[in-house]
Amino acid sequence: MSTVYDFEARQIDGKTVSLSAFKGQVLLIVNTASECGFTPQFAGLEKLHQTYGNKGVAVLGFPCNQFGGQEPGNDGEIAGFCQVNYGVSFPMMSKIEVNGPGAHPLFQWLTAEAPGLLGSKAVKWNFTKFLVGKDGQVIKRYAPTDKPESLVKDIEAALAA
Repeated sequence: MSTVYDFEARQIDGKTVSLSAFKGQVLLIVNTASECGFTPQFAGLEKLHQTYGNKGVAVLGFPCNQFGGQEPGNDGEIAGFCQVNYGVSFPMMSKIEVNGPGAHPLFQWLTAEAPGLLGSKAVKWNFTKFLVGKDGQVIKRYAPTDKPESLVKDIEAALAA
């Protein structure tokens, strides 16, 4: 697999989507959780979606329960939580694993393309973010502590590229 467009994912409503549907857009791919200390970042992610969605940026949320069991719900519960509490309107995908033998192929590719601190391939926690350029290549990986609003300069640079 050579670009993000070579992958597909199941949306939270159960429909499979090819990421090639986002060809030519800047993507911000985030592993999310509803019961995490970083969960309020949903508000910042939604703000990015509202501000840049019509300019060619797509935020994609991938719920994951691998970190402290902080995403215990099923897809319907997760979708409801995100909508009710944060007004999430950006695409949310079905719950996945991001590490280990069951890791979604997209996250296997993302972590290989943009290793973490000290070259670690593993996702360390919820709300790790990957910025992908219009060419489908990973630009940068961000830590869970990096707030969505701190990514604006990089997002704008990716849009201008």
